[in-house]
Amino acid sequence: MTFPSKITRVLEPEVMDSWAEAEEYDAMDHSVVNLRFAQDLAANQPVGNDLLDMGTGTALIPIELCKLLPKSTRIMAADASQPMLELARYRIEVEALTDRIQLLYGDCKKLPFENEFFDTVFSNTLIHHVPNPADILSEAWRVLRPNGLLFIRDLVRPCAEAQVEKLVSEHAANQSESGRQLLRQSLFASLTIDEIRTFANEVGITLVSIEQTSDRHWTLIARKQSLGVL
Repeated sequence: MTFPSKITRVLEPEVMDSWAEAEEYDAMDHSVVNLRFAQDLAANQPVGNDLLDMGTGTALIPIELCKLLPKSTRIMAADASQPMLELARYRIEVEALTDRIQLLYGDCKKLPFENEFFDTVFSNTLIHHVPNPADILSEAWRVLRPNGLLFIRDLVRPCAEAQVEKLVSEHAANQSESGRQLLRQSLFASLTIDEIRTFANEVGITLVSIEQTSDRHWTLIARKQSLGVL
């Protein structure tokens, strides 16, 4: 059972396009949630060899995935922030993964790929940055191959402001005030499960599971049907 949020969605900037924002984000400790994301995605076999990360940030999740998946796995890591991608490039080089992770600077709402290009499309905490989440979902579904995996995780907008503050206290207690404010803004900008389900239905995503998977996250998992499968 889901409950409607009493908080109106408040949008935040779509892109962290300054060096200060990118460096502060990169300095935050996302190791636990990133590892869990990678493990949960990898558990949904098959994931194939060609993967797309929409809104990769500093490529921390692609790096974790490369540790879990076969060496034949290639990941296209896309983001609209040049500073984020520059930090990602450094991290990828340090991990010696330049042959497996390729960076793409561009808008994930208008991807430069043909239809059915990737075996798996995934995204972590991108949806809440976008005014119309259908723009991201439709592109993700378009570039996904038949039998391909769509795996998206993002924040759940809480039911009340008191819950927002509780989550900020629990998960950003060791962050700077600006770091805590970043999480606070992201929670206000996020979607409820009912809202993301409505957007998924709107763009025709089928055989979809959307569930709350932590105290502050929902996860969407869908497997695109092959042509001719009823």
